[in-house]
Amino acid sequence: MLSQALEQGRLHHAYVFLGPDGVGKKTIALALAKAVHCGEAARDYCGGCANCVKIDGGNHPDVRLIAPLPGKKEISIEQVRTLEKELNYRAFSGKKKIGIIDPASLMNLSAQNALLKTLEEPPADSLLILVSASAGGLLPTLLSRCLRLSFAPLPASDVIRYLIERKSLSPDQAKLLASVSLGSLGRALSASMTELAGQRAAWIDEMTAMRQNAGWAALAEDLAKDRVEAIQFLEWLAEWYRDAAIYLVMGDAEWIGNRDLLDKLRAQAEGITVDDALRLRAAALETAARIRRNVNRRMALENIFADIAGLAARD
Repeated sequence: MLSQALEQGRLHHAYVFLGPDGVGKKTIALALAKAVHCGEAARDYCGGCANCVKIDGGNHPDVRLIAPLPGKKEISIEQVRTLEKELNYRAFSGKKKIGIIDPASLMNLSAQNALLKTLEEPPADSLLILVSASAGGLLPTLLSRCLRLSFAPLPASDVIRYLIERKSLSPDQAKLLASVSLGSLGRALSASMTELAGQRAAWIDEMTAMRQNAGWAALAEDLAKDRVEAIQFLEWLAEWYRDAAIYLVMGDAEWIGNRDLLDKLRAQAEGITVDDALRLRAAALETAARIRRNVNRRMALENIFADIAGLAARD
């Protein structure tokens, strides 16, 4: 889609790239920036010219990557205003001024509201790309002014092949990491994946106990102690319910990320509907987005756990 728009000279002025972490959203955003500015390839990028090298190095004058400043948890209104000023300048290359905000969900509300003006009246020859794991942390008015591109988890077979061919892992190691990473190549390459493999099993046992004896408040209290772990759990929970929905519809494991835990998934899928699974997936992503915005972690976790426990009570 992006290649066709680039070839026809019809790039939209603003995009939002949505999808799980580690599936290539930022990579594609930077690839598009290089394709716009590459001095060697037409409607593509060579990766070796001065412009491509500068973009990879983060020092191209017409491409700005905006992220939280060191030691900060949010993208501030001052950062957005600085970006807006730069987008209004004439591009040094004579092409486009490009801004990439990643993760866009970490813009505070003031920053998001400030960005609305640029989206409503985009400067000539500017391109803005918002990168986010979900739409939950972004204002609806912001989303409505961007062209949305959705990034799905990568097929497990692709992750396995990459890990074997590029990283020289054994087939068993590759299969385990592909399952744990839930279709995210970025997560599969993380050093923490082996630890997460064991953590998933513990989380599933805790969820089973939660549904049986309403011990959800204790689980919420435990997870709320660590913001990073709470978000990691919620992102996994979203993919768990995605897997449950796929299993309920298709009845097989081909597109299931947690395929090594199929027996446990099958047991938890009993008694819920596809609508239940999709609703809880959305709730997990929204709760993760809220925790990123520094809401009360324990309360946010208790709300979604009460919802999950309520399904068991209904059964």
